[in-house]
Amino acid sequence: MKFSVPDEKEVEMRRILTTVYDALKQKGYNPVSQIVGYILSEDPTYITTHNNARSLIRKIDRDELLQAMVKSYLAD
Repeated sequence: MKFSVPDEKEVEMRRILTTVYDALKQKGYNPVSQIVGYILSEDPTYITTHNNARSLIRKIDRDELLQAMVKSYLAD
């Protein structure tokens, strides 16, 4: 049996992304499209200021986020 404990940084990224996703959804945006736009361009205007989402997402390193996303996508 294999157990894995999520890295503390990944847990924090997930918390931030969830908060940002919820804020975007509350404001009527397509959260996935907006977050992808931000990741690709690093333009903070893709993210609403609602619930401090813009400040929160800027705390995430984009390279680390992409690594975590690919790792998660390819996980067993």
